[in-house]
Amino acid sequence: MKGLLMNAIESGKKLEMIYQSNKGEITQRIIKVEKVGEDYFRAYCFARNQVRTFNMSNILSIGPLRKHRRGA
Repeated sequence: MKGLLMNAIESGKKLEMIYQSNKGEITQRIIKVEKVGEDYFRAYCFARNQVRTFNMSNILSIGPLRKHRRGA
């Protein structure tokens, strides 16, 4: 996972993440990673419009931002 986060910093690409807060709330977020630590990372969260710190152990799913296409 750290490789994906570091690659996102270098490329400047956004990631799509499903995250569970410490309170058990599950959210889907689009983020732009700024800094990666040992057990956490800091990223701009487009859902909250601010920089947030995320615990890596709370990530349920993370990957490149998919292009959403609408049907005919």
